[in-house]
Amino acid sequence: MHRRNLLTGMLCAPLLPAAGRSSQFPNIPAEYLREAEQIPDFWVSTVQAVNRFLDERVRSGKVATIGNTAGKRQIRAVFYGRPRQGNGTTTFSGSLGFGDVRAYLGPDYERRVYMAMASVHGGEFEGIVGMVNLLSVLETGKDLRGEPWPDLAAAAKPLDRLIIIPITNVDGRMRVPLRMGRYRGSDETIPEYFNTGGRTDGQNIGWPACKQFIPLDFSRTQFPGGYPNDAGVNIQHDDFFGRRQPETEALFDLTRRERPDLVLNMHSGAVFPLMCRPFVEPMLGPVFDELFRRTHTRLALEGLQQSGDPGIEANPARVKPPFSFAYDLDTALNLHSGALAVTYEVPFHSATTARRDDKPVIFSATDLLRSELLCHQEAMRFLAEKGGRYRWGPVRRP
Repeated sequence: MHRRNLLTGMLCAPLLPAAGRSSQFPNIPAEYLREAEQIPDFWVSTVQAVNRFLDERVRSGKVATIGNTAGKRQIRAVFYGRPRQGNGTTTFSGSLGFGDVRAYLGPDYERRVYMAMASVHGGEFEGIVGMVNLLSVLETGKDLRGEPWPDLAAAAKPLDRLIIIPITNVDGRMRVPLRMGRYRGSDETIPEYFNTGGRTDGQNIGWPACKQFIPLDFSRTQFPGGYPNDAGVNIQHDDFFGRRQPETEALFDLTRRERPDLVLNMHSGAVFPLMCRPFVEPMLGPVFDELFRRTHTRLALEGLQQSGDPGIEANPARVKPPFSFAYDLDTALNLHSGALAVTYEVPFHSATTARRDDKPVIFSATDLLRSELLCHQEAMRFLAEKGGRYRWGPVRRP
């Protein structure tokens, strides 16, 4: 077998419990464990397969462990380019009080640092697949289908630093015994079960009820879902000002050290691909609006929105200001490091309620991959052109 085909086969080999069996949570309904009949070679979504990819396929980037999970598993990231050199003279909060963010960013304030992370929720596979294929593009210029992405490679080139975290909640991802679930049409019961969990009677905990109990007591569930880590904490809603989880500490340490300008937090569960408005500093509102316009214009033109009209789909007014519950990991990373942290959501691969012209829209695995890579492409291009945090303020003028 050709080396490339051999590696692809190794990356895509089933590595989780077979359908109908789960040693840790034996009461999961067997029907829920049915995999897709044909799983594309590019669909690399398990912890083991991602680790093999990082070990065998990443050559230009540097793979490093940034921390460990509550379950003592490694959180791995890939770094490209040179980090900021030297430190600032104050904290991020202090720089806002001083009126010049450059005092926090340090002498390399002009450097453009891009960070992206996936699978903060372990049952959301699409972001993982997007991250691995993004790494493939950064390494070879092509995704794992062998398709070239010259515009994405060109968008990444001007950036000074790239930080890619394929799986953030490794505990949650290890818990979900699927590589790629079977497509269920508009019935989201099963993907929700593997995300938010099921009560002892098998009924879904559901959203937003899953946020009522943090930490979650696993003994009171049939299956706790992929949202929490092994301590039962959904790190998207960690106790940020109290006793933080090790995953959050790892992200805080990383962003303190790297001082990223832009952080993309890749999730699943949207009706159509959607960049969500974060609850962050008011001065970053217009910056988000422009990022949204660029990203959603491209998605609309590529047929990945409800309509092909950018005038509708790329209007940032359609994503309303967040309610109080939107204070989450994105907000915490912004207040901690100054980064514009943004959640981007795509539909589930196994179910979607999307409709266009009153007809159901099925997002194929390829559609989902394209939506992920196009988002990275437009976000990188935006950062390259807009110049990063020091350009977004505040900056004292002579």
